[in-house]
Amino acid sequence: MTPVPPEPILEVKNLSVGFTAQGRAVAAVKDVSFKLHQGETLAIVGESGCGKSTTGLAIMGLIDRGPGTSASGEINLVRKNGARCDILAMDDRSLRNVRGNDVAMIFQEHMSALNPVHSIGTQIVEALRQHRDIDARAARDKARALLAELGIANTNQCLESYSHQLSGGMRQRVMIAIALSGDPRILIADEPTTALDVTIQAQIIELLQHIQQRSRMSMIFITHNLGVVAEIAQRAIVMYAGEVTETLPVPMLFGHARMPYTRALLRSLPRLDRKGGTKLAAIPGAPPNLGSPLGGCAFHPRCAYALQGWCDAEHPLLDTVANGHVVRCHRWRELEAVA
Repeated sequence: MTPVPPEPILEVKNLSVGFTAQGRAVAAVKDVSFKLHQGETLAIVGESGCGKSTTGLAIMGLIDRGPGTSASGEINLVRKNGARCDILAMDDRSLRNVRGNDVAMIFQEHMSALNPVHSIGTQIVEALRQHRDIDARAARDKARALLAELGIANTNQCLESYSHQLSGGMRQRVMIAIALSGDPRILIADEPTTALDVTIQAQIIELLQHIQQRSRMSMIFITHNLGVVAEIAQRAIVMYAGEVTETLPVPMLFGHARMPYTRALLRSLPRLDRKGGTKLAAIPGAPPNLGSPLGGCAFHPRCAYALQGWCDAEHPLLDTVANGHVVRCHRWRELEAVA
């Protein structure tokens, strides 16, 4: 008997996010769908401007709902208490109960995400008291415990410090502590290792993996670094021009990717088996202007396999390659045997 797959704790259906800038509509995210299961790490990868961070912000309910902004689709969440909700349909007051408690986020820029006029202790204690029924003293004790778990030795000194007095790795640990203050079921990590040296990157990734294994937390890991994806994620979504272009298990990513854009990203990675002096392969051209209409496949102006009259004229739909593997490309079957 075939086992029934577990129910996802997060299901994003046909998510689209648009902005109006200088009188022009910009489609930042277009018809994105995916599922996230308990304890799973899902990586969202792609070049800058592809819609990765906007997708994360939408899941957090942080997309501005004012004039000039539109968001449609569904973001269905199973909360810790078993209740179900659609984040896009919730009002601001209801969202405040979800953020931090059920879904939390490590923001991309740790220097700007931390408040420079308040001490680290004040910021962590505020987050803890927002999500837990504890007094200030108990919150400060919990803040020390969180920082110690994240590898900060002198926790008292860190709590009294301000963000500009800490190193990048320390600030990132503080951001993780704030995100974990409500014991969330899902953690969205938006490029948490950007601008950190490789040693600190490895430490941050190891910390996140340790926390995830301990708590069975699920994680959405947003990055442009495919090397990190290989280390931390089970599934990967590749985005380009606001769309999902390929979704596949990470073990298949490095040998069985079918979308030419995914393959181009992989070719641009540094490799130890390349001869010295070999130049990295660069993707020609630049990402498209999302404020202009895109004809056909969004990647066709940069694709070595694009066919005139087809790839530039007809927009490809997501096609199933195998179980758990979908790709948005007209020619993926023809290119299957191409190395």
